[in-house]
Amino acid sequence: MTDTPRQPDLSTQIAEHLPYLRRYARALTGNQQTGDHYALATLEALLEDRTVFNAGLAPKPALFHAFHKIWVSSGAPIAEADSASSPEARAQWRLSTLTPNTREALLLHSIEGFRVSDIAQIIGGTADEVSTLLSIARTEMTNAISGRIMIIEDEAIIAMDIRAIVEDMGHDVTGIARTRDEAVKLARRDPPDMILADIQLADKSSGIDAVNHILNELGERPIVFITAFPERLLTGERPEPAFLITKPYSEEQVQSAVSQAMFFASTETLQG
Repeated sequence: MTDTPRQPDLSTQIAEHLPYLRRYARALTGNQQTGDHYALATLEALLEDRTVFNAGLAPKPALFHAFHKIWVSSGAPIAEADSASSPEARAQWRLSTLTPNTREALLLHSIEGFRVSDIAQIIGGTADEVSTLLSIARTEMTNAISGRIMIIEDEAIIAMDIRAIVEDMGHDVTGIARTRDEAVKLARRDPPDMILADIQLADKSSGIDAVNHILNELGERPIVFITAFPERLLTGERPEPAFLITKPYSEEQVQSAVSQAMFFASTETLQG
């Protein structure tokens, strides 16, 4: 008699997809600590009541659906603002001007790669409604803020592709750096509003080190990191990026990540 293959237990299913939930939560809130707070709240809800994990869905959509229930029940806030002039307060004000569920749909589709039908299951509604939300999101987020972007990328073809994408979005590119030292010099000469950085650079220097050096000199500004191995940067073992896209990337992933990062006044970054 042939044994029926055993299904992975709930903890195994959650662990497989947890790094990507944390990435989504951070991009949604614009902050590492706040994003992780909501991911933790989701895990606590699942431990308390396993029916929150919808067995009728595939494991990854089920986990994100559980998160979405926590997110909307809390009013979908970002980090609490210390004052009306704080970056968090400004971001909260901008969030209030956007159509509900548009950013959620955009991030789920462009960054996490969910199909429209999966997103409908995660946030509720129909596929047609999700398609409408995606269309609205692209317009609202792209038009929200434009600025000057520095690119740190050692592969010339990729660098030029990213440059074309962000310029088509209406941003100006201050320049392209291939190494840590080039990046630091470029930032000093022409300070950017935002940095889009690869992790591993041409001379084996670190994009993370370059960004941290620049931020120490110039102050906080939005950052988007690019890496072929995002799960290695989402371990919870050290400070990690709030905005992270995966190589090979799509044009929509870059557009979405840049728009989200520019939307918030500041972002968390890695410590070398």
